[in-house]
Amino acid sequence: MTLTITPQKVVGFHYVLTNADDEILDRSDEALEYLHGFNNIIPGLEKELDGLTIGDKKTVSVPAADAYGEYDDSLIHEFPKSAFTPGEELEVGLEVELESDQSSVVMLIKEIGEDTITLDGNHPLAGETLNFDVEIASIREATKEELEHGHVHSGDGDGHHHH
Repeated sequence: MTLTITPQKVVGFHYVLTNADDEILDRSDEALEYLHGFNNIIPGLEKELDGLTIGDKKTVSVPAADAYGEYDDSLIHEFPKSAFTPGEELEVGLEVELESDQSSVVMLIKEIGEDTITLDGNHPLAGETLNFDVEIASIREATKEELEHGHVHSGDGDGHHHH
């Protein structure tokens, strides 16, 4: 019997990720494994992989709303330069981590002015349509432990995925 992708299966797939301008944003070095049906990958992609089987290839176009969200202008903030640590390296495109009492957010330096620095809190891929060229590499039943935790346990011991 052929395994197909259904919830609670662990699926390994290769992908090449391009944006609307056909620039390659990311590609898998080795197959990426995820637990299907648990929102571990972006929803627009997961839904399109449903029912595929090993060796299937599919090109999936995921609109921004189903990927990392629309671009949100309200996440752009200006800060006085004095708010930054003197000597901290500041360049456009650099990520800075802002810490508040509850949490820390990573923001991207968008502009550097005379006295202010503009930071952008959008995900780098917000507002982008993402095109995935996918090939299904493996499908297996999830282990009990994986189902309890809701994600794949990879073989590198610390449970974190390395990209």
